[in-house]
Amino acid sequence: MSEIEKYIAPDTVSDAVKALSSGGVTILAGGTDLTPQVDAGRRSHAPTLMNIRRVDDLSGITQNKGETRIGCLTTVSEIKQSDLAPAILRQAADHFASEQIRNAATLGGNICNASPAGDMINPLLVLDASVELASWKEGAMEVRREPISRFFTGPGKTIKHDNELLIAVVFDTPGPDFVGYFRKSGPRPALEISTVSVGIGGDYKDGAFHNVRVAFGAVGPTPLRGKATEAMLEGQALTAEVIDKAARAAQDDATPIDDIRATSWYRTHLIAVFTEELLNNVCQN
Repeated sequence: MSEIEKYIAPDTVSDAVKALSSGGVTILAGGTDLTPQVDAGRRSHAPTLMNIRRVDDLSGITQNKGETRIGCLTTVSEIKQSDLAPAILRQAADHFASEQIRNAATLGGNICNASPAGDMINPLLVLDASVELASWKEGAMEVRREPISRFFTGPGKTIKHDNELLIAVVFDTPGPDFVGYFRKSGPRPALEISTVSVGIGGDYKDGAFHNVRVAFGAVGPTPLRGKATEAMLEGQALTAEVIDKAARAAQDDATPIDDIRATSWYRTHLIAVFTEELLNNVCQN
């Protein structure tokens, strides 16, 4: 903590964004990623530590004109408990770390940490979400939207600039035909980084799957969409043959590596198993 020279706690979005424009600021929200990374020496504090937890406008889930908006400070526990959050997002929240960490961890923090295994990112890819990034320019706050599918550029890296604050996630509110499922695997059921995660969603009506989106975590340098798998499933009846072909396409979409948590072979195997499982869940919905 010796690097910190100044501590600030703004209570409005504009004040927080304006403070970022001066540079040299570390953002603190839940602290569940920041604190262990600093303690382990993988990250250091900037001269100014800015706690944004007092900014009320950055919390909560709202729906308006067919769009769902989740503030960056909304905790994983709040998402898990909200009827406004799509089921696939609640499923991911239910498998996120432990109850104590879910109570503190924020959606914005999980996204900005930019881990290829980030649990909350996977369902947001399935929901085709966008992020809102706010910055201070010429005496006023500006907000830009970027698809979350283009937000990540590498492990721990994003397109967000140092003077920008991720203030919300937005996506079209799923319609009545939307079905989505999330599945992850780790060496233990809680407090574990995903070995592999898979999310699948789309409109399932009259026995066919449309507007299909598939997402994978921990099998590439960033969370990713399974484009070949989506193309295989789009407009198809989910027969055993189609599901088998989709599972094999999913393996082609992934580019896993060997690391301390799993081998590339095992991750590739799990991708196929989870894809088949989730598609069977869609059929049974």
